[in-house]
Amino acid sequence: MIVLKITNASEVMASKLGKFLESLTPEGLDQSTIEDIVLKKLVQNLQAEGLKGEVASVRGLDLDGKDLNIHDGLHVRRHQAF
Repeated sequence: MIVLKITNASEVMASKLGKFLESLTPEGLDQSTIEDIVLKKLVQNLQAEGLKGEVASVRGLDLDGKDLNIHDGLHVRRHQAF
């Protein structure tokens, strides 16, 4: 299993939308948008390599160094088989 943590979603959104529009969007929306884009591109690339599997965006899971923390309200936000 692979866990991917994106830590600069706000900066990416700011570079794409501009600082003013980015300041109007909540942090959670930035994170969700970036996760959706990354999942889509990841699935496309993995399919192109002939790999099959599943990928998911999960809320309530946090990667902290070598620790994987599970919080209340853990749920799969988006799931896709490829």
